[in-house]
Amino acid sequence: MTTTQLTPAQHAILAYALEHSDGKIVWFPDNIKGGARKKVLDGLLNRALITTDGTDWFVAAEGYEAMGRELPAPKPPEADPEIEAAVAAAEATWARERADTKPRTRENSKQAQVIAMLRRPEGSTVRQICEATGWQAHTVRGTFAGAFKKKLGLAIVSDKPQGGERVYRIA
Repeated sequence: MTTTQLTPAQHAILAYALEHSDGKIVWFPDNIKGGARKKVLDGLLNRALITTDGTDWFVAAEGYEAMGRELPAPKPPEADPEIEAAVAAAEATWARERADTKPRTRENSKQAQVIAMLRRPEGSTVRQICEATGWQAHTVRGTFAGAFKKKLGLAIVSDKPQGGERVYRIA
């Protein structure tokens, strides 16, 4: 660990801030006025020993280290009961809506057309679906596994009559 050399004024300012104002710089020695204050603050800032929130100056983590102090743990924000209740209500509404919502398909899409073909009593073959949609066979089978089974939760069953093509249906 490297020790940081501080001027007596810098040391006094940081020590006071750490002891009396939770790290906020609010005090300067009587002999540090006007331009001297600015020079001391600039020196601390250039060495990253202090930081600002735009209005006030605070001792930075490096300033705590230079003074041989541990950085205090951040205080947890106080819970606002109104905000907590609003968040809980929004989460409950979102969960209900999410549970009630099922993936939907457009009425005039190829996917809807394939689902209609699979819902027919006679079902449909991959070849028939390829002819109706212009898809290739691997696209049809991928749609069965991905979009229909996984995303839409449809149960697709198939049977192959002896000497015929495999027929797929929605169970």
